[in-house]
Amino acid sequence: MKKVLKVFLYLIGVLVLLVIGTFVFLQLGFPKVDPAPELSIDYSQERIERGSYLANHVTVCMDCHSTRDFSQFSGPPVPGTLGAGGDRFDHGMGLPGVFFAKNITPHGISDYTDGELFRLITTGVTNDGRPMFPLMPYSYYGKMDPEDIYDIIAYIRSLPSVASEIPESKADFPVSLILRTMPKNAEMTTKPAPSDQVAYGAYLVNASGCVECHTQISPQGVILPEVAFAGGRAFPFPDGSEVISANITQCPDTGIGSWSETAFLARFKQYADSGYVNPKVGPGEFNTIMPWTMYAGMKEEDLKAIYAYLKTIQPIKNEVVKFTASSK
Repeated sequence: MKKVLKVFLYLIGVLVLLVIGTFVFLQLGFPKVDPAPELSIDYSQERIERGSYLANHVTVCMDCHSTRDFSQFSGPPVPGTLGAGGDRFDHGMGLPGVFFAKNITPHGISDYTDGELFRLITTGVTNDGRPMFPLMPYSYYGKMDPEDIYDIIAYIRSLPSVASEIPESKADFPVSLILRTMPKNAEMTTKPAPSDQVAYGAYLVNASGCVECHTQISPQGVILPEVAFAGGRAFPFPDGSEVISANITQCPDTGIGSWSETAFLARFKQYADSGYVNPKVGPGEFNTIMPWTMYAGMKEEDLKAIYAYLKTIQPIKNEVVKFTASSK
């Protein structure tokens, strides 16, 4: 009996050492990304204007890093909160923890060098070596042209400084450990010429992270590549209503395969029309997290390129019920 107990205690000791060793290994050995580059970005007006265009109408950084007013259709940013952060993402959205969008005005990023911001945006690693939960789509930004990232940095440096204290994000265990293994070095690309419409459209689709919302996810929160762009991902509202992302593959029946270029552009540009008034939306009424009023500011040339790329997407039949009102 004593021998059995001795073996049992020995095995428990080995297990404890393995757990401690794994914890220390993950804490000290990860994230595995290169040091922040030495950068000194020229904050020219040209860069700031290009960065403003990207951050508000393409990568839509301001979508998460501002307060959105969901009493209006598509939740446009509340004036005066641009870049101030605070948006909460939690278990009610099926996430393994509680995460907050950070303040990216000068108030929130004053302790970051340009190189540290570049690394943060493209790899998801903070200036003190912590990994970010990939709600921040750094894996997409890490495939962009460095010049576009420089422009975004120049723009957010130019924002009015807004004081806001954002709580620390906390991932649940064991995701908090797994998270450390996720960041990797960026694989930056050169932006294709707009004349190469399909390649340029693919670049913009990546920068916009379209696949992230328009694809179903596994129970672990990983997008399912076999149904990329076919829609069906659910996004709950606080009142219990749920919006489901649309199928944007070329399926003519359940996707956008029957849409003309003119119809595609009109779907976006209707929200930029001078006569458009964004409607109020009450609890349980149709609403969407798709930031239509932000994407409406995208250049027609860019929307046409996105349309050209989406025409190359394989049709996937997937009927989507876009909105389910709360039963409360």
